[in-house]
Amino acid sequence: MSLEVRGSTQGLPDVESFLVDLTRLSESPTAEARTLFEADSEIVLARAPGRLDLMGGIADYSGSLVLQWPLREATLVALQRDPARRIRMVSLGAEANGRAPFVEIPLEALAPGGVPVGYAEARAFFRRDPGRAWAAYAAGALLVLGRELGVRFDDGVRLLIRSDVPEGKGVSSSAALEVAVMQAVTAAFEIAVDPREMAILCQKVENLIVGAPCGVIDQMTAACGRAGELLVLLCQPAELLGTVAVPSELAVWGIDSGVTHAVSGSDYGAVRVGAFMGARILADWAGLPITLGTPGEPVQIEDARWNGHLANVTPSELEQSFVARLPEALRGSEFLARYGGTADAVTRVDPERTYPVRKPTAHPVYEHFRVRAFAELLGPPLTERRRELLGELMYQSHASYSACGLGSEGTDLLVELVRAAGPRRGFYGAKITGGGSGGTVAVLGRPGADVSLIADAYAARTGHRPQVFSGSSPGAAAFGHLRLAWSGE
Repeated sequence: MSLEVRGSTQGLPDVESFLVDLTRLSESPTAEARTLFEADSEIVLARAPGRLDLMGGIADYSGSLVLQWPLREATLVALQRDPARRIRMVSLGAEANGRAPFVEIPLEALAPGGVPVGYAEARAFFRRDPGRAWAAYAAGALLVLGRELGVRFDDGVRLLIRSDVPEGKGVSSSAALEVAVMQAVTAAFEIAVDPREMAILCQKVENLIVGAPCGVIDQMTAACGRAGELLVLLCQPAELLGTVAVPSELAVWGIDSGVTHAVSGSDYGAVRVGAFMGARILADWAGLPITLGTPGEPVQIEDARWNGHLANVTPSELEQSFVARLPEALRGSEFLARYGGTADAVTRVDPERTYPVRKPTAHPVYEHFRVRAFAELLGPPLTERRRELLGELMYQSHASYSACGLGSEGTDLLVELVRAAGPRRGFYGAKITGGGSGGTVAVLGRPGADVSLIADAYAARTGHRPQVFSGSSPGAAAFGHLRLAWSGE
């Protein structure tokens, strides 16, 4: 097979190696890959990176400012339209993650007669077969475009997926897949969607089809990030404030703890519910007008004071008026009986479960303050004292995660190893990232600092040789897409 590439690879090694993979599909060990694409029919190639959550993390769903770093590692997708009205997906390397490498779904299953099914029905469809559950992240793009933008797909798609973003590490492998597929679909079908809207649509894939209650930072970074710059996002709900270059006197790394992370996990979900319970209680104490919906539906809060976002409560306001009165924990049934529900459209309060409330409520209030201070300290002049203060803000953020119950032994150990190495070895700060409860630790230091010292010490203590993430790459919008003329032998 031969390819004619229309567009620039931007010198990205992963794109160039993926193009080689395409020319060698006839040698693939996956039979369906060898016959996936039809000759003499255009292929669209899209790419979206993983992300490192430098600051902000789980405070995103409460309206915090966040600072996100697009990783060098990315997911690549090659898409060809298919007149057969089916979705055929091959994921290279899927077997290594215990997944079926090939999934085929008739378009009629998701849009009978061209009418998209409801999100709950789609979620149940993908969960029916654990072997194809991963396909929800990819096929969900077509359903969301149909439901939200009224797009009717007369053709199906053939998708080849390769991801260098490791799963379960807290670096947004799922968002990279969602955004790469969405970018490829919109390019192939000439659907006009701006990067911010694309990220929000991809969040709907994860929230409503996959069923993971993630915030929007993962998809926004994968879609809107720029190489070598921190994405500055105010999550109210998704206000792009631009990017800020990491000063040349600083370097950013991620170190994998080896502890598997998932935003669909119970710890993350419980902390999110607890934060919204706390926000609902504060609204009641502040005398805000509240309208109760039908049982099980979100309440409506008219919030002219904090604009509907817990992060807009100031730390002094929380300390002076509220935090001491908040319960440490509260049973769901007791909360529902008194307050009727939360304003969160993504999660529900389980009457039989007891949720932490005080710490999850306080975390986004202080994290929003920390992130704003961090962003200010990045500006010139970047003195040694400022570098130390940046690190202290990261250590505080990590401690707050742990107080919420989202820490892990592995991530705690990595943070302590960074702290012990300290500025004399070129390290200023570290924190757990994303949804917590494992995953990757973000590290801030001087360029040239030997991060292998931390990795070696961790391996000696745990037996796990951690992956170190370094470098950066463009988001899906900055990369754009390639059009490939595919011809037979």
